[in-house]
Amino acid sequence: MTVTPAIPFIDLRPGSDAQEIRAAIDRVLASGWFVLGPEVEAFEREFAAASGAAYAVGVATGTDAITLALRAGGIRPGDEVLVPAITAAYTALAVIAAGAVPVIVDVDPDTLTLDPTACERAVTSRTRALVPVHLYGQPADGDALMAVAARHALTVVEDCCQAHLATDRGVPVGTRGIAGAFSFYPTKNLGALGDGGAVITNDPAVADRIRRLRNGGQTSRYMHVEAGINSRLDELQAAVLRVRLAKLPRLTGRRRELAAHYRRLLGRGVTPVAQRDPGHVYHLFPVRAPRREALQAHLAWAGIETLIHYPVALQAQPAFAPFGTRACPVALAAADEVLSLPLRPTLSTEEVWRVASAVNAFARE
Repeated sequence: MTVTPAIPFIDLRPGSDAQEIRAAIDRVLASGWFVLGPEVEAFEREFAAASGAAYAVGVATGTDAITLALRAGGIRPGDEVLVPAITAAYTALAVIAAGAVPVIVDVDPDTLTLDPTACERAVTSRTRALVPVHLYGQPADGDALMAVAARHALTVVEDCCQAHLATDRGVPVGTRGIAGAFSFYPTKNLGALGDGGAVITNDPAVADRIRRLRNGGQTSRYMHVEAGINSRLDELQAAVLRVRLAKLPRLTGRRRELAAHYRRLLGRGVTPVAQRDPGHVYHLFPVRAPRREALQAHLAWAGIETLIHYPVALQAQPAFAPFGTRACPVALAAADEVLSLPLRPTLSTEEVWRVASAVNAFARE
């Protein structure tokens, strides 16, 4: 028998927004228009404005968003693209889908985002781009990474799939490079009721090419000027996202409040992944625990659900073995220790106290 935890990690059922979501869905059903229509156009305008960019282009997934941004940025088959060793595998899979070669690079020991020094060492004559991941909602070190990119003439596509509305030293993520890629997978801070993604950019030529690539490379109906793909955000998801985008600043503020409570309450038994910048939006709240499996079992016994993001660093994934590997000791160590505690806007302050108390009790054993 499956037992529902007293404090589940996440609950994806519509809550206080259920009535508005139903109304948005009904509006689309009544229109009879389901792909690339007025809801997508409106969401693209609204998401671009919220993200601090001139343009947004809706696509089918966050993975497609990275792939199409790389292609629009001129990345060609065989080009090397630097990616961090700690991220969802889809970051590197998107590079492969663009025809490029993912080069897996170690991460910063405090934030677990892409290490600029490791990037510098990884650059070769074939390196053409880097994809910093704003991991867990934490912005990567944009100043340092853009400096590396400038020294080596690299294209930068930012993986913002976990970092909606995050900022880095006041600069919105996704706006330093040529483009920023976002996912609207249901677990994200801005989640749809299915898959969805978007690319933001300040370059009109990049936006135009991504619009073309997402729709089979068409310039007009039945006229395909290049080999694009079928990657379109649908009207139903766009309508749902419009409802949720309006609420996102408030919910992001709540995430930050809960994260601050965790940081005050947690004792020495675990080490929260450092906050480098107050623009962190806390998609997740990961801690490092030397006895992770025992801690996770202890919390499960207390009715607290936790997850691991990510238990296998990219350089240890069989899918990427054909591309060669380099030593990433920081990522390997982190993959053995990181545990994500519950953090969602519907979590109460008292529930955060209960989680922290359970973690601290484990540390005293």
